[in-house]
Amino acid sequence: MTSIQRVALVTGGSRGIGRAICVRLARMGMKVGINYVSNPTAAEETLRLIEEAGGGQGFLAPFNVADASAVQEHIKTILDVHGRIDILVNNAGITRDGLVARMKEDDWDSVLDTNLKGAFLCSKVVMRAMMKQKWGRIINIASVVGCTGNSGQVNYSAAKAGLIGLSKSLARELASRGITVNCIAPGYIVTDMTDSLGADVQLALKEQIPLGVLGTPEDVAAAAAFLASDDSAYITGQTLHVNGGMYMV
Repeated sequence: MTSIQRVALVTGGSRGIGRAICVRLARMGMKVGINYVSNPTAAEETLRLIEEAGGGQGFLAPFNVADASAVQEHIKTILDVHGRIDILVNNAGITRDGLVARMKEDDWDSVLDTNLKGAFLCSKVVMRAMMKQKWGRIINIASVVGCTGNSGQVNYSAAKAGLIGLSKSLARELASRGITVNCIAPGYIVTDMTDSLGADVQLALKEQIPLGVLGTPEDVAAAAAFLASDDSAYITGQTLHVNGGMYMV
């Protein structure tokens, strides 16, 4: 293990899966940047949880991943202040669900801009620092629906499928520089959204899952921790499915 304190940046790190990843990486001794756009209170709560967890440190990184100039500016600031970025977790994502016949073009664009273009923009800037270090981990949070498709989510499914393709291509480009690029494709995970669903809907979801339960943000964070570690050094261009068996490759 290196004696250098790794620096991680987690986009969409203020809640849910992003928050769990931030806390898990901090427990590994990393310094973790919590990216967010519109909810500083939630981001500050994530920072508090990192500080309580011990091991690592946290800092806030407010910017919109879909804004190229903001990405450039804020990541440069992180590099200036902290000296490096070793791990990038592209987790930021939004949904604008609807059937294609009624989907507005803006709903398509906003989801693709945040969920796919945002990963491209952040990776492009961060990988330059990683190339100089000759070490890096880029972890893209996709989704099971990027592999299976889902009615009413053509924009979200397309963006998540695009992340898988982006990861494979970028993995080939960066492998010789000591940088790995992988995806995690969560299935149904316990979040604020699933908490609001009725008991019948939750039961129907569980019936699609061989393990019979919904996953937790911590399940996804454990996968991210592995892919961010030295233990995953010989793994790149892969998609790790964290879904209780509902989709098997």
